[in-house]
Amino acid sequence: MKPYDFLVIGSGLFGATFAHLAKQAGKRCLVIDKRPHLGGNVYCENVEGINVHQYGAHIFHTSNKDVWDFVNHFVEFNRYTNCPVANYKGRLYNLPFNMNTFYQMWGVTTPEAALAMIEEQRAMVNLAGEPQDLEEQALSLVGKDIYEALVKGYTEKQWGRPCTELPAFIIRRLPLRFVFDNNYFNDTYQGIPIGGYNKLITGLLDDIETRTNADFFAHRDELSSLAETIVYTGPIDEFYGYCFGRLQYRTVRFEQEVLNVPNFQGNAVVNYTEREIPYTRIIEHKHFESFGQAVYDNPKTVISKEFSVEFKAGMEPYYPVNDVKNNALYERYRALAEQEKNVFFGGRLAEYKYYDMAPTIERAMELANRIVA
Repeated sequence: MKPYDFLVIGSGLFGATFAHLAKQAGKRCLVIDKRPHLGGNVYCENVEGINVHQYGAHIFHTSNKDVWDFVNHFVEFNRYTNCPVANYKGRLYNLPFNMNTFYQMWGVTTPEAALAMIEEQRAMVNLAGEPQDLEEQALSLVGKDIYEALVKGYTEKQWGRPCTELPAFIIRRLPLRFVFDNNYFNDTYQGIPIGGYNKLITGLLDDIETRTNADFFAHRDELSSLAETIVYTGPIDEFYGYCFGRLQYRTVRFEQEVLNVPNFQGNAVVNYTEREIPYTRIIEHKHFESFGQAVYDNPKTVISKEFSVEFKAGMEPYYPVNDVKNNALYERYRALAEQEKNVFFGGRLAEYKYYDMAPTIERAMELANRIVA
C-alpha cells in the first residue's frame, strides 16, 4: 500500500478544496507546491498591518449558497463590495458601465436619455456584416465614446496588441446597466476573508500534510510513487513535457509601494484606461478589509501597480489566451489527459480556462464527489 491515497500538486483553491474534501472522506493526502508558501495565487502577505494580495486582487463572489457557506465555515467574510473606478486622462468614471458612468460621460440623468445616446452612437458604426475584430465588436456594443475612453487603451494594454488585431469573441458583450449601481458583480454573496485569504487556505489544509518548495517535475518518479492517485492543478502542457508545443498566456508584473499616507486613492481598484499609462490598474489593498475610520487608524497604505506583459518561460502564467490556435492545442493535451487512469486535472492551468474563485471551488467539489468515494 502506498503512503497516500492522493498526491495533490498545487495548493491553490482547487487543490486545497479537493484535499479537504478527500480528508473528510477519510483519505490520506499529501499536498505539494513548488512555491515557498501555500495558497497559490490567493496568498497574502502582511505588510505594515495590511493583507497584500501578492498575485493580484482577489474578490470572492458567488450566487451559490453552498459554496458561500463552505468558505465561511473556515473564515468569516466581510462586506467588501467591488466598485472599481476608471481613470481616463484624469477624469474618473464608475464601473461597470451604469447610470453614473453615463452621467459622467454625457451628463444624462435618465435611463431613457442614456439609452438614446448609446443607440445613437451604435447607429454611427458602419459594419459590413459581423464584427471582424475586437474594435468593431466593442463599437457595435457601446459606441465610440465609451469604447475610446474606457475599453480601447485598457484592452490593448491587457493583450499587448491593438484592438484591431484581437478577435471579436474576446468581448462577447459589454454589460450596460441603466441603474445607479456601481457594484461590479451581480452575485448574491460577495466579500473578502477577514484577516486575509491565508486563513481560508489554512482552514482547508488543517491537519493535512503539505510540502512547499516541492517541484513535482524535479522529483516526478519519487513523488508519483507516494500515492495511488494524482490530482494535478499545474499547466497541462508542462505535465506532458510540452510535447505538442507551449500554450500561450498573458502574465502580470507588480510594482508594490508602501506609502506614508493613510489613504492614497480612496478605492481598492482604480483602472487606468489610456494607452499611454503603462500599468492597467492600481490596487490599494487596505480598502479590501478596512472601512470608515479604520482606514485612517493605520497611517500607511500599500499599493500595487499592475503591468500586463507577454508570458515567457519561467514567469507565472495568469490568463489563458483562448483563441482558436491555443484552444486547438489544448484539446490535444486534453485528449492525452482523458487517457490517464490515475491522474486527474483541475483548475485554471490544468484546464486552460480562466476561473473565478467560486467556480474553482465548485470544480474541486465536483471532482471530489466523482473520484474520492
